[in-house]
Amino acid sequence: MNQEQKNSAQLVSETVGGEIYEYYPLGEYVVRAIGVCGGRPTFKYTRIEVAGTLDRLAAGETVEQLVEGYCARVPYSAFAEAINLVTNNFINPLPVLERPEVFCHS
Repeated sequence: MNQEQKNSAQLVSETVGGEIYEYYPLGEYVVRAIGVCGGRPTFKYTRIEVAGTLDRLAAGETVEQLVEGYCARVPYSAFAEAINLVTNNFINPLPVLERPEVFCHS
């Protein structure tokens, strides 16, 4: 999904399991669903929060362990998408930090 698609993300409404499921897509797998986890990003059709899975990865679990632990409800490609979303929307846009000049007065 390119920047233009992300900025124009529109509310999607689907019927899943006989209930209405409304969400804003952040990617193919990552969404912000109305009434699900306070609108925090989750993997589509689940209540599995992206932040929680990233915490588990940071703690040393592998993507393979997460896929197995979630009984393949979240595929490997969904985790890759979540990592890319964080990288492209949070890390890459950060400005370069310049070391301030230090002036010593003698």
